Amino acid sequence: MSKMTMLTISSLQRITASKLAEMLLASAHQPSSDAPVAIVDVRDDDHIGGHIKSSLHFPSVSLDATMPTLLRKLADKEVVVFHCALSQQRGPSAALRYLREKEAAAASAKKQAEKEAEGEGKATKQQQVYVLDKGFVGWQEIYGPDERLTEGYRKELWESGY
Repeated sequence: MSKMTMLTISSLQRITASKLAEMLLASAHQPSSDAPVAIVDVRDDDHIGGHIKSSLHFPSVSLDATMPTLLRKLADKEVVVFHCALSQQRGPSAALRYLREKEAAAASAKKQAEKEAEGEGKATKQQQVYVLDKGFVGWQEIYGPDERLTEGYRKELWESGY
């Protein structure tokens, strides 16, 4: 059996909001296209009231159609962090799906490379994939008002128990 079957939601790595904030601030001087960290927000209709600065919005309802685009966009990132509102369902599911698709694509590319030429394939760096602990709800409690890290934050939506 392939390694892909070993991936489960419980085996996904988690990252705290404070650790992610630290990483984002450390790479803040770089254009987002060059930044080593990518954040993928998979919230659907609840993508209101703010989002993590420079995050990519890929609603979970359309991941079937957009996964190939996501794989291409994130190929050169060192760290990829998925989240939804609470990171209990959609965020972890999207991260798991991304990892499985990435592995399948890598296995296919490896077979192709072996056919074409022995040996001179470039080494691919290991990408770290995380799920943001407590999702955007947890993030906004700490970093919502911080404009260096959060865009479009609407405090009143969160205070009203959104």
